[in-house]
Amino acid sequence: MDSKNFEKKMETISPFELKNRLIDMADESLKKTARTMLNAGRGNPNWIATTPREAFFLLGQFGLEECRRIMNLPEGIAGIPEKSGIASRFEAFLKKNNAAHGAQLLEQTYNYLLMQHAADPDSLVHEWAEAIIGDQYPVPDRILHFTEILVQDYLAQEMCDNRPPRGTYDLFTTEGGTAAMCYVFDSLQENFLLNKGDSIFLMVPVFTPYIEIPQLSRYQFNMTEIHANRMTDDGFHLWQYTDEDIDRLKDPSVKALFVTNPSNPPSYALSPETMARIVNIVKNDNPNLMVITDDVYGTFSPHFRSFMAELPHNTLCVYSFSKYFGATGWRDAVIALHEDNIFDKQIARLPKEKREELNRRYSSLTLEPAKLKFIDRMVADSRQVALNHTAGLSLPQQMQMSLFASFALLDKENKYKQKMMEIIEKRLHALWDNTGFTLLKDPLRVGYYTEIDMLVWARKFYGDEFVEYLKRTYSPLNVVFRLAKETSLVLLNGGGFDGPEWSIRASLANLNEKDYAVIGQGIKRILDEYAKAWKKTMEK
Repeated sequence: MDSKNFEKKMETISPFELKNRLIDMADESLKKTARTMLNAGRGNPNWIATTPREAFFLLGQFGLEECRRIMNLPEGIAGIPEKSGIASRFEAFLKKNNAAHGAQLLEQTYNYLLMQHAADPDSLVHEWAEAIIGDQYPVPDRILHFTEILVQDYLAQEMCDNRPPRGTYDLFTTEGGTAAMCYVFDSLQENFLLNKGDSIFLMVPVFTPYIEIPQLSRYQFNMTEIHANRMTDDGFHLWQYTDEDIDRLKDPSVKALFVTNPSNPPSYALSPETMARIVNIVKNDNPNLMVITDDVYGTFSPHFRSFMAELPHNTLCVYSFSKYFGATGWRDAVIALHEDNIFDKQIARLPKEKREELNRRYSSLTLEPAKLKFIDRMVADSRQVALNHTAGLSLPQQMQMSLFASFALLDKENKYKQKMMEIIEKRLHALWDNTGFTLLKDPLRVGYYTEIDMLVWARKFYGDEFVEYLKRTYSPLNVVFRLAKETSLVLLNGGGFDGPEWSIRASLANLNEKDYAVIGQGIKRILDEYAKAWKKTMEK
């Protein structure tokens, strides 16, 4: 099979599966040279937040001390934490270890919950001790009591810019954002909120599973994509949406809107104008629209406002701690749903036979299954209902999540956020400055990823005829294949995220600044080589 046909076939597979093929090609390239493979294909960051982890491990020492108080056998067997008097012992432990790494965050988090939320000291520390040791099933199964308080405050700060709507959010901790996605799709269908053939809208480019999951045979939703195809007058991408496309949401047959905000790729927050337009449409034209927003990159945007803040009654928010805190291996995420929401109301309005079917489904959990909240149904569905009593995220994961949240809450000067944004901004410029392309200033750009549309720059540098030559001669995947094969650079194709067909996507999170300069040079070299080949054809 010739390379063009092979590349054409590879356009149909997920970019994350394509990545493995590109890595193999890059490895082959390495065998012939002394180069190092640079993999910017996946968004796993190469940083970690140290302070919350230091607090976690120090708390682990306290937890073990508490267990050994109860029983301490030479064979390596201890008891489990005892609640009575545990707060005073914790305070003594902090005093004794006040110079240890993480002690300050533990003390400040403890005082924060006592002072801001009137926590009972023994109840708080006992929850922490059991969480760090992991000796119990999660109770409550949806989220631990004090974890919910801290994460509530964290989401109010980070997703609502410290201006949350009235009321509270119910939270469900999950094994990363990917598990949250699975649970959301599953429970929407199980509860007849979305059925096969229902109309849903998806804002693209987007994280590929949001494209692929609705097409699976168990769902088969009627999916319409809204493309971020707005351009400046001189042909640069804005990565925003037209009013005409947004207005299509006015149709009441559109049941749900799925959005990743900021986007993945190209890593831009939705414009305030588009947010306001969608809010207006929901309030005036499509009040039953369910908005499912994935806001994992919102913490990299200053003064970010999620749909959960702007449309609290219609929005289900998925947030993951993985990227901001360098914690993809922790699998820490949360689903947030306002206590007064359209999801519960839509279930209550279902036809009688469907409500009775749902009552039978959840009858083993409560004597009044009709009153079971949608978010609690999600918890049950995550364990096939029958295993609801063992549902919930592991306690050590919830403890680390609590400390991630409190670390951000107590960072009043936002030093961590500013440094995160600075790291990404430097990497972004290192890449773009070495392509020779122009990076427009844009306050909505987050920069965790960057998406480069090769046809935009082909047209800018060499004109329309060159663009037509590229389309005629090469497949859109040729760029990423050549980068892998010739220079050991692994990037993903933007078309795999339903972005522009000739775009390439680079993560700015997982390599060092100097590596992005090499990537930028590699992209520019390939475009120049295309142009050189084109000019030769013009001479004939």
